[in-house]
Amino acid sequence: MVDSQCGARQVKTYIMSDLLKKFDLDATNDFVKIAIAIAGFYMGIFYLEYVDTEYSLWLTWFLMPVVVTFLLPAVIIVLIYVSAIIFHLYRLYRLRVVDGVQNDWRQAASLAVCALWDAHGWLWHGYEIQGIENIPNGPFLVIYYHGALPIDMYYFTARMLLFKRLHIHTVADRFMFKIPGWKTLLEGLCVIPGTVGECVAVLQKGSPLAISPGGVYEAQFGDHTYKLYWKNRLGFARVAIQAKVPIIPMVTRNVREAFRTVGWLRGACRRVYAATRVPLAPVYGGFPVKLVTHLGKPIEYDPSLTPEQLAKKVSKAIEDLVEQHQTVPGNILRALTERVVALPKRRPQPPRGKLANGAPAAGPPPPEDAKTKVS
Repeated sequence: MVDSQCGARQVKTYIMSDLLKKFDLDATNDFVKIAIAIAGFYMGIFYLEYVDTEYSLWLTWFLMPVVVTFLLPAVIIVLIYVSAIIFHLYRLYRLRVVDGVQNDWRQAASLAVCALWDAHGWLWHGYEIQGIENIPNGPFLVIYYHGALPIDMYYFTARMLLFKRLHIHTVADRFMFKIPGWKTLLEGLCVIPGTVGECVAVLQKGSPLAISPGGVYEAQFGDHTYKLYWKNRLGFARVAIQAKVPIIPMVTRNVREAFRTVGWLRGACRRVYAATRVPLAPVYGGFPVKLVTHLGKPIEYDPSLTPEQLAKKVSKAIEDLVEQHQTVPGNILRALTERVVALPKRRPQPPRGKLANGAPAAGPPPPEDAKTKVS
């Protein structure tokens, strides 16, 4: 055991001497060389005496999945800032870059940003859209389930603009416009704060619009059961009735498995959100799960429906899409497997002795004594 410790100490000493040589080569000033040598000496002594190399390597290996899990959402933030930089560059160099190609620099920048996001969705999530034939001609309102991050809406709007030339306006929370560097991007992608009047005006101009009634609250406090957290919000229903447009329900399979919020902090985050309206729930994930956006049948404008009735009808349509296409509760490993092989939706098992519709299961008739007791 003493020999192994001495061997390990010799290896550590060799590593430290090699590091000091590299530092020495990089230094160009004698004073800097001396300072680096002294600092390196004391750091080496501290490292050799108090740090166990084997334990450090094991701890790094053990914590790596946790670190990666919380770093992957940062990739999305980086992509958002890259998109914002693209818009700023197009705005600054629009006369040189866009001259002769596009008259509107915002349109050119939007196409470049959408190409970036569509490529990311295709490569990382194998993103697909099903039910695209349900999109009508003319303006329409998309009502969608909000994941921990609305990554599916980024991919959906990007693909619609690239391949259908449909520029879908999106309603977002006002706090997003206060994030440094995002305002130009949001304005370029036609993201609006979303009062009823603004939404109706967008639809009346002939542009489609997307709204998530659950919004930031559903993003923070929803989970892998895919329940709706709309809190009796009726603004979207009033918008559809005033604009007289159809509603397209939308749910993305496995959106809650791509990104999730930390469950054990939801109580504290809910209290902070209620007091400040600032979303602080930590998000982790970024897993390369299969994402498939499902668009339901259009809910046509019906003047006889009240906002309450229309909201209930739309929520039922979204719940039906979840029931039809999403395995509940969601499972990250299963969602990752779907990148390789398509798995059928797992149906919940009916209670023992009953069929799925509640009827009694087939079997021999009960004896006469049992019939008499039941009656």
